Amino acid sequence: MAVTRIAAVAAHFGSDIARALDKITGIIDRLAADGVDLLVLPDATLGGYIGDLRNPDPATGPEAIDPDGPEIRLLCRLAGAMTVCVGYAEHGDGARYNAAVCVTGDGVLGRHRKAHQPAGEHLAYAAGDRFTAFDTPVGRLGMLIDYDKTFPESARALALDGARTIAALSAWPASVTDRASRMPNDRQSRLFDLYDQARAAENQVVLASSNQTGITGSLRFLGQAKIVGPGGDILAKTWSKGGLAVTDIDVDAEVERARRVLRHLAERRVDAYHNLMSDKGRF
Repeated sequence: MAVTRIAAVAAHFGSDIARALDKITGIIDRLAADGVDLLVLPDATLGGYIGDLRNPDPATGPEAIDPDGPEIRLLCRLAGAMTVCVGYAEHGDGARYNAAVCVTGDGVLGRHRKAHQPAGEHLAYAAGDRFTAFDTPVGRLGMLIDYDKTFPESARALALDGARTIAALSAWPASVTDRASRMPNDRQSRLFDLYDQARAAENQVVLASSNQTGITGSLRFLGQAKIVGPGGDILAKTWSKGGLAVTDIDVDAEVERARRVLRHLAERRVDAYHNLMSDKGRF
């Protein structure tokens, strides 16, 4: 039995990258002492997130950093034996991307650029164009950012590429159009949990979901970090304030147990999904 200790973070990270790195140092030091193997930090941990989804100002957006620059190299040194996923604004190909990187002390293991963009986010970031899994010391893993997990195809692409764990990094706010007086009643709060559980259950994988907390500009972030098992069951969860969701799980054993009778990936009927690759659906 190979048990993995997974931790997903709910915390506030603002625009000060140096301060964020100091905060990450403390988190990793503490969790390394607790035997954590996989740490999933939120989207926009380095540099913060935009403050307005409907009309962001590209000129005042998060600072974009080099994907191979000193900040990422420092993250590798900090990670040591731990596998760490962290979100940041990436400068690459002449554009700024909402990105995530997975590292250990040995270097960068995998990267992801957010592909799906809600509201006016395209004014602040360029879009990524692929979902790929990669090998890590805690098994084959893939990453999603924010709105990516709204789309079943995103997590499915990672699962088909062999991911048994998905790290879903978010800066997910409460509703910007229909805000509830209490966070648990907010429509986006419900959807955030629903998507986490559905993506895990439909692909029979483990999902570690992190999120920002607090307020940036006009956005109020939900928190609600969690670990979800391959049956869609929430194994550990935080609420709207900062905290850690931590669980010990034998990922391979639990995935195989979930797939013992019903094997969702193997039992797909791809011949019946005639319009899945088309953007000309009736909507």
